[in-house]
Amino acid sequence: MDIESQRQAMIALIEERGVTDPRVLNAMRRVPREEFVADAFRDRAYDDCALPATEGQTISQPYMVAAMTELLAPGPSDRILEIGTGTGYQCAVLSLLAREVVTIERLPGLAESAAERLTRMGYTNVEFHVGDGTLGWPERAPYDGIIVTAGAPEIPQPLYQQLAMGGRLVIPVGDDSLQTLLLVIRGETGPEIHEVSGCRFVRLIGAAGWHDDA
Repeated sequence: MDIESQRQAMIALIEERGVTDPRVLNAMRRVPREEFVADAFRDRAYDDCALPATEGQTISQPYMVAAMTELLAPGPSDRILEIGTGTGYQCAVLSLLAREVVTIERLPGLAESAAERLTRMGYTNVEFHVGDGTLGWPERAPYDGIIVTAGAPEIPQPLYQQLAMGGRLVIPVGDDSLQTLLLVIRGETGPEIHEVSGCRFVRLIGAAGWHDDA
């Protein structure tokens, strides 16, 4: 199949697996995933699986990108914080759905290449930072939504504290081998936590996550 046919087949599979938000599906249709994968994997860009990226990282499975974005439910006027820029694919999807995306990557090489890629592709509402994503980016808080694309041992409190009231945090929490995808909503009396599904992500490294030597 040609690229466009592969993209449509990917969307059809995502729908079959239960993602129904038309805004999310449309955003996924509009982002060319082949631009975010290594040349060696370009012919697999629309396979529904994670693919290797540079510096030991991965580009997430398309279904997981769609499912996490649907849980986050970003609105057109929202400010979203993304933890783990990676290749920039998730960020590109978010930028089509929210007013503003602040994204943090701890690896400078990944952050630089993602910023160059997204800027070249015309995504203009994204603010890039290099740093410890487990601490968030308090200068731009509060956030209507926070999405974490790496697995944490527990919910990082700095991120929860940077949510607006009623804001949503989507994060994988667990050990090295398996995590549970959580939706955490900040409420007046404390966090409202929903367990969504099992998942597997690279470790979230930082002061409020895993340590490098853990």
